[in-house]
Amino acid sequence: MSCDAGVGELLALLAAAVPQGGRILELGTGSGVGLAWLVTGIGARTDVRVVSVDVDRELQESTESAGWPGFVEFRLEDGAEVVEKAGHFDFIFADAPGGKLTGLEAAIAALTHGGVFVVDDMDLTLHGDPDLRAALGRVREILVGHRDLLTVELAHGSGVILSVRRVQPHVPVRAQPEGAE
Repeated sequence: MSCDAGVGELLALLAAAVPQGGRILELGTGSGVGLAWLVTGIGARTDVRVVSVDVDRELQESTESAGWPGFVEFRLEDGAEVVEKAGHFDFIFADAPGGKLTGLEAAIAALTHGGVFVVDDMDLTLHGDPDLRAALGRVREILVGHRDLLTVELAHGSGVILSVRRVQPHVPVRAQPEGAE
């Protein structure tokens, strides 16, 4: 299942807003359609890094051979493992089981404050498998109910859930006494 055009346009828009020096994680390279939308949104910028992950070696190698800008890094790994160890990201597009159906909490934890998390294929009416519908329902419950996220469900493309990790207010390490500079 490739990223549909409606979701792709949203990915490009969100990628364009990634802060300077930002990092994007795509979980599920597939044939590279979602990645192409992300790269389109980044445009001529070279300060953003994109990590694209997939478990299918043949598909990953085929997609990687298409030629991508130098800021794109491919990893042949399970997304659930990558989110545990790859640091923080300003934007995560979870389009594979790893990091979406498994490892979702770790993926959320990998978001920077103010970071954006996108999952697609969330329109349950498009899926005939009851186990998959149940798993996607759990993803929805976690994202919508997560205390650190502000989430909206969009009837867009294949069904999108868009979450932003809330920015935590700065809490000083040590309060300054009154009158101190």
